[in-house]
Amino acid sequence: MAATIEVRYFNSFILRKTATDGTQPSAVGWNGSRGDATLGVLPQNMHNWAVEEARIRGGYNNTYVGQGVKAYLVEDSPNASYRINSMIYSGIFNSRTGINDTNVFSVADDIVKSVDPANGSIQKLYAEDSWLQIFQEKKVSRAPIDKDLIYTAEGSTNVSTSNQVIGTVQAYVGNFGMSKNPESFAVYGRRKYFTDKDRNAVLRLSQDGLTEISNYGMIDFFRDQLGALGAGKLVGGWDIYNKQYVLSIQPKDVELPYKTLSFDEQVAGWTSLYDYKPGMMLSLRNQFYTTGPSSVGLNDTAGLYQHYVATQPPTRCNFYGVQSKASIEFIFNPNVSMSKVFKTVNYEGSNGWQIDSFLSDSTGIGYANIDFDNFGTVNTNDSIGFIYSFNEGAYDNHGNTFVNTSTSPITENSTPLIPPINRAGFSRKENKYVANLVNNSVAAPGEVIWGDKMTGIKGYYATVKISTDTLTDPGGMKELFAASSDYVESAY
Repeated sequence: MAATIEVRYFNSFILRKTATDGTQPSAVGWNGSRGDATLGVLPQNMHNWAVEEARIRGGYNNTYVGQGVKAYLVEDSPNASYRINSMIYSGIFNSRTGINDTNVFSVADDIVKSVDPANGSIQKLYAEDSWLQIFQEKKVSRAPIDKDLIYTAEGSTNVSTSNQVIGTVQAYVGNFGMSKNPESFAVYGRRKYFTDKDRNAVLRLSQDGLTEISNYGMIDFFRDQLGALGAGKLVGGWDIYNKQYVLSIQPKDVELPYKTLSFDEQVAGWTSLYDYKPGMMLSLRNQFYTTGPSSVGLNDTAGLYQHYVATQPPTRCNFYGVQSKASIEFIFNPNVSMSKVFKTVNYEGSNGWQIDSFLSDSTGIGYANIDFDNFGTVNTNDSIGFIYSFNEGAYDNHGNTFVNTSTSPITENSTPLIPPINRAGFSRKENKYVANLVNNSVAAPGEVIWGDKMTGIKGYYATVKISTDTLTDPGGMKELFAASSDYVESAY
């Protein structure tokens, strides 16, 4: 039967048990906890064990062993204390003398430096030159480290010896912190990037203090994304290859969409949205690496991936083995106060771009029921269905189309396409790709002519999404220099 005996003072005795028949002897053995003993079978090569007890031979009335010097000291009430706003530092390490006290935390010395608990817990510490950057939930501060600079009452400086490891904490201007997302931190040169989810902000800390870079044209985006994030992750990293800060907004529910985007200091704006979901990000020797999910949309990581690798054939827009499409969304809005009819769309660039959507602004149509006691508004939009790329929209007079690749136009009977070749999407004129806009919108209340019975798309402005196709040189380079539309004033 197992028994547990707690004693206040411990003395160790080495006992020996030798097996003479080569078997595993039954004996009192340790179960892994101090002061606990169980009856069991020891391994054959473990014939020695130590017993800690207060009486010689363990007898009930036997002689007590003198207390002597305690092997260690413990508090009578060793209760844990969580100091979420304090920093505790150890002894020094001196490579010249061989002194290493980094594992020594003496309670006799003043080794604790605390910051304002009203600003929440400390989420991250970052040492930079002779300063320690302190990131709390609601505040960012700094304190001098490894300095002997002491100020006099008159404000002048004296160089003197001091045993103070962390100096006076100085807060940065601005009520921003790191919330509880230290994983968003990234650093390059003198700039530090991180997020403050509780204030819908993405921040940069540099020599001019804190800057809210989420205000650079992305206020609404980050307000919506960070406000709905909940207990998710904000994974940040510095892309040293492109010199950009990359941030991935990942909700805890893997079924919800994630957003990975980059900030470029050269244009002072957010330049790209990416299709990959990183677990971690790091830069090493001019290269950018991420750990990726084993399948798109999951959180578990599966290996280290290097970005921007030149391969043959090219693999642009290929993340973690999944080929994605590149897309750009923009707005046509010339003559903002004019109601227009957009007749065409054209672009300058490489072959292989298609139009996914072309949508006008909303138009409100008023209505009332037959008794005129219920009024309302129906919002409608003019739109197109789809515009094929130059290769995908090609067909001959027999209706045969391109399949497989842009360089091998094969028909159903394996006969190559022969002129004349027609285009159902973009046509090329003077190295410019042009397509007509065929309206496919549904009838709005009171509308007489709609859909393909009218010309173009009617509206004050139009939102356009253009993307690469899946046929023309998959993974190859696609360039897009400019996009425009031919329009006329609407006849109302």
